[in-house]
Formats: sequence, structure tokens, C-alpha cells
Amino acid sequence: MEERVYNFSAGPSQMPLEVLEQIQKELLCLPGAGASVMEISHRSKPFDAVIDGAEEAIRRLMNIPDDYAVLFLQGGATMQFSEVCMNLAHQGETMAFIKSGQFSKKAMDEGARWGNAVCVASSEDEKFTYIPKLDPANVPKDAKLLHFTGNNTVYGTTFWELPKVPEGCGARLVGDWSSAILGIDIDVKAHDLIYAGAQKNIGPAGLTVVILKKDILERDIDPVVPIMLRYKVAADARSMYNTPPCFAIYAAGLVFKWIERQGGVAEMERRNREKASLLYDFIDNSKIYKCPVRPGDRSIMNVVFRLPSEELTAAFVKQAADNGLISLKGHRAAGGCRASLYNGMPLEGVKKLTEVMKEFERHV
Repeated sequence: MEERVYNFSAGPSQMPLEVLEQIQKELLCLPGAGASVMEISHRSKPFDAVIDGAEEAIRRLMNIPDDYAVLFLQGGATMQFSEVCMNLAHQGETMAFIKSGQFSKKAMDEGARWGNAVCVASSEDEKFTYIPKLDPANVPKDAKLLHFTGNNTVYGTTFWELPKVPEGCGARLVGDWSSAILGIDIDVKAHDLIYAGAQKNIGPAGLTVVILKKDILERDIDPVVPIMLRYKVAADARSMYNTPPCFAIYAAGLVFKWIERQGGVAEMERRNREKASLLYDFIDNSKIYKCPVRPGDRSIMNVVFRLPSEELTAAFVKQAADNGLISLKGHRAAGGCRASLYNGMPLEGVKKLTEVMKEFERHV
């Protein structure tokens, strides 16, 4: 078998080796099913055990209360940019957005297709290198939701303090936690709705997890909303109104149980902080690598850094790849480099990265 590399991609990301080995072992025949998980019916008892087990595990991991529903949906986090608006607001109604990066901008653009999307805070003035402070006075009293992106994958920032819906406003707090879920401790009860694409800390692409207060399911929504974009329809059908992403749900369940065996989300955050501190400390003491993000707003999931020129950046990315460290090129919107340190990335991978960075710097 070809030797595995360390994959620093922002997604699809490196998965825990133990989980991949279990998938390999069970791929031809899921225990108790007599066939692969990719072959069995989503209406069968073996798949009932798969999806129920996945929900039970993520509820334990995130301390999800009974008055919250857990949905396993398709369409990625990008689909949620529209689905959130359609389920929490009627057409034309006001929605508030905090603009802190690439994906929060896209979420607001989709909101503008549905209603009155208002930007209530932004860090675009400094190329999203910090988390903007929310002035409660900027949130319209009639806003139906307040949307923020908890961890900004492209620009390497994180909301370490949650935005708060101001008193007198009935907005629902909605967090896109795609690139930090299960990697840091998230207070579910502080949110009305959380959504997260799978391909970072949850498992393979093709699945989106939505966690929402059950009273949202009883809201009156516009008749024009497509059946597949209605949370209540998904909840009533146990996320199986149509054929769900069966393999992705199965793999996610294995990841959830792996995290439990490691010690839970608290242990994942401890490990991720250790990895991030190692890399940030090296960058901050380097002569050629620079992190543009304000220290207090830095992400422990996505570490962005710059070199003095594009030529040096390209040379470093190539040298890293030659040493088994791939996907370190930054997002096209931000440039530079980016190392994503999700749960599946071991400390050894980050140590090797700093060694290669040090060796590259020595020859510049």
C-alpha cells in the first residue's frame, strides 16, 4: 500500500486512521447486514441501527438537550444558507448577518434572495483578519435570525465569544460551525440552530448535520418552500424523507464513537490547542512566516500564514508536498498558506510541518 501523507486540506480533510481501518474492515459486509452499508436499504433494521447510533453518539458528545432535534441532511453547509432563511423567515422579512469571511458573505447573499438581509457587523475592512464586534443597536428589532460563521475556514478566525441576540429582538441565533464542530466545545443551548458540513471533523463529504430547537419545526413557513428544504419534513421522516447519504452517516457514526473513545470533545479541543500552539509559536518567532490574524481571534482549526513572496510560497508548498505534507496552499480568496488541524490530524503531522518550515527558512 502506498504510504499515507499528512493532509492539511480544509476539506475533505484527513480522517482518523482507526476509523478508516474500521471502514475498510466492514466495507464488504456491515455486521448484521450481510451486505455493504452502500448496498442495504435505508428502510432496513441494520440502517436503523446505523442512523440511530450516530444520533445517540453526537447527542452525548455535544450534550444536546432533548428539546433539540438532530438532522442528517444533504446539500452541504451551502444548502443551509438558503434552508435556514426559508425555515426561520417568511419571504421579504428581515434577517441579520455577521460578515466575518468568505462563507458568511455567501450566507448573506442567499439571505438576500429570500428577504431583507442586513449586515450588522463586518471585518471586511481588514480582509477578515479579525472577528468583528457586534453592536446590539445594529440588529434590527424585527430580525428573524442572527447568523454567524463560528470558525472561518478561509481566513483562520474563530468566534471565541458567541454573539448575543439583543434584548427586545426575537431573532434566532444561527451558527455555521462546519469547520470547528467536535473540535472545540460548543454550547448548543446558546444557539437556536447549528449546522455543519461533514467534510472537516465529522467524516466524508455528502452529509450535513443540523441541530435545532424543536419549536422551530412548528413554525408556519411559506408554501413555496420546497419539500426537501423543510426541517419538519426531515425531522418527521427521521432524516429519511428520501434516500439519505447512507455511507456518510455510517462513517460519521464511526467518527463520533472514535471521539468518545478518545475522551470526547474536551480532549479533542485540548489536542487541537496543543497542535495550534506549536504551529503559531513557530510562526510568531519566524523571520519569514507571518500570521495576519489578530492573536485573540485565531482559529485552532485553520492556521493561515504568509511568506514574503508568491515565489517563496510556491516553493515552500512544493517542498512540503515532497516531504509528504499536502494541501498547504491557501484558499484562492486569501492566498498564502493554510494548515488545517482537524481532529484527524495527529500531533506528529504538525511537528513534521514545523520541521519542514524550519528547514525551508534555513535555506532562504
